[in-house]
Amino acid sequence: MVEHDAFSATREAYDAAASTYARLFGDSLRDSPLDRGILGVFAELVGADGGGRVADLGCGPGHVTAHLDGLGLAAFGVDASPAMIELARQAYPELRFDVGSMTALDLPDGTLDGVLSRWSVIHTPPRELPAILAEFHRVLAPGGHLLAGFSATDGPSHLTQVFDHAVAPAYRWWPDHLAGLLRESGLTEVARLVREPLPTDRRQFKEVHLLARKVW
Repeated sequence: MVEHDAFSATREAYDAAASTYARLFGDSLRDSPLDRGILGVFAELVGADGGGRVADLGCGPGHVTAHLDGLGLAAFGVDASPAMIELARQAYPELRFDVGSMTALDLPDGTLDGVLSRWSVIHTPPRELPAILAEFHRVLAPGGHLLAGFSATDGPSHLTQVFDHAVAPAYRWWPDHLAGLLRESGLTEVARLVREPLPTDRRQFKEVHLLARKVW
């Protein structure tokens, strides 16, 4: 289980920043064609076998959950921050949003066709991440897909690296290292998208989306 102090501190920080976060990022997909593209691929794969039940874990103010719903998925959001969930419910009253923790999801085994983890594990201390990946594996049905987004380190000499995120301390990951942790959890990489930073970006970090499939 993720350390209680780290979890509580992150939840409280996002509660305090919820309104600002929603204002700054609530329409972030509008100007992110690559993000929309990988979400579209994820939605097509998840729905290919007639499924489509997806949990957006770390959903924040709910805009990405709503995007997945618009792509035809039965998407619902989960976030540790009650303030974020309240904003999501206000903005998208027709969708389901729950307060919860990625370390212990209130879901039966194998009930999801997809899990979206979009920058939701970056505040997790590295030694605690395998427990969260195991929880993703538990709730996914066989053949289900995970799409994980995160900031990447600059090379394999730094498998993980802490940085000063605006809300709470956060970690970058070397993509091959994270893909290895996924394999150990029973999730095999299908594809990855790497976005180079723009010259105007405050932090010159690569952004990575790893798409993986539950194989056992």
